[in-house]
Amino acid sequence: MAWVILIASGVLEAVWATALGRSEGFTKLWPSVIFFGALVLSMGGLAWAMRDISTGTAYAVWVGIGAALTVVWAMVTGDSDVSWMKLALIAGLVGCVVGLKLVDGSH
Repeated sequence: MAWVILIASGVLEAVWATALGRSEGFTKLWPSVIFFGALVLSMGGLAWAMRDISTGTAYAVWVGIGAALTVVWAMVTGDSDVSWMKLALIAGLVGCVVGLKLVDGSH
């Protein structure tokens, strides 16, 4: 269950990162509300998952999921250009996240 919570928290990290960018320095109400809500849920889920998953692995997976999804979302919405190099780097990041899950046998 900790891994499911950690993955959901990583997705929420992408939500709050995107909302933070759209809040324009907290001058826009709804992106700011979404930012704070997703931030609390994301951090809470990360903290909960760290009860069963080592800190280094949990944090790296959380950041990896959030970073990859934030970049993908920016490409999907047109805020960032799509390139084969970006896609290859995101695939490498996802591969590293999966690898960390596979080698975290102690938890």
